[in-house]
Amino acid sequence: MIHIGEQIRKQVEEQGKTSVWLARELGCHRTNLYKIYDKSSIDTSVLMRISRILGYDFFRLYTNELCSE
Repeated sequence: MIHIGEQIRKQVEEQGKTSVWLARELGCHRTNLYKIYDKSSIDTSVLMRISRILGYDFFRLYTNELCSE
């Protein structure tokens, strides 16, 4: 099972970005971003925004999991 919050946090770190930067890009407070990091699932519209901001297709993680079953 994919824990999307952990995947988002990992991608932020791999890109050398900060949580403060991503929160600013999303237009939210960093404490709200930390709540996203803790979630195993999030709304698809939020995931789309994060994907666009980071330039990373998080939806592919789900597709890959479906294909590996």
